[in-house]
Amino acid sequence: MIALIQRVSESSVSVDGQIVGEIGKGLLVLLGVEKGDDEVKAKRLVERVATYRVFEDDAGKMNLNVKEVGGSLLVVSQFTLPADTKKGTRAGFSRGANPADAERLYDYFSEQCRNVLPTECGQFAADMKVSLVNDGPVTFWLQV
Repeated sequence: MIALIQRVSESSVSVDGQIVGEIGKGLLVLLGVEKGDDEVKAKRLVERVATYRVFEDDAGKMNLNVKEVGGSLLVVSQFTLPADTKKGTRAGFSRGANPADAERLYDYFSEQCRNVLPTECGQFAADMKVSLVNDGPVTFWLQV
């Protein structure tokens, strides 16, 4: 399971011109689900996202996590993250979970996020438009 996290000052996701999720300061979490992922991995990834230190303290060091700064999460499904891009000019998607498993684990991940932080979400498998102001820019790839 993969989370590409971006520190944002604001972010939103819309479907068919309607905003379905929107946050201020926090993390945009692009979530990719791979074959073999399960609830244990999802829960571990939630812990990592919630506690990963990407916000600056008073000394300007990235020592604070999203909880400590009173931030929120915006979770968006991203089936392209597990893509194999090692060769050729077109990505292979054989490492991604099948759609039913991916949706189930996306929903589980999102639910677990809501248990620890204010969380908004995109719409699984929809054609989404994601807007963000990447603060830094700061972007990290987390994988479990």
